[in-house]
Amino acid sequence: MNKSDLIDAMAADAGISKAAAKAALDSLTSNVTSTLKGGGRVSLVGWGTWTVSNRAARTGRNPQTGKTIQIAAKNVVKFKAGAGLSDSVNQ
Repeated sequence: MNKSDLIDAMAADAGISKAAAKAALDSLTSNVTSTLKGGGRVSLVGWGTWTVSNRAARTGRNPQTGKTIQIAAKNVVKFKAGAGLSDSVNQ
């Protein structure tokens, strides 16, 4: 499912226009992104939690040349599925 398919499904399920569904989805993604950028976490009980953690700088290896390279530190987004989502997927 891509973004367009999700917007269509949201509009059909909620009985709203596709424009309203797109606005709602854009609002969700914007708010999740800004919260995570600010160092916060987003938790939807029963569905899952997004958090940001720091990945330290490390030494890696270029698989084509075998040469050692330095990989910079960066923040990574992690998602942990909630019990409700995990149970739904495993039924």
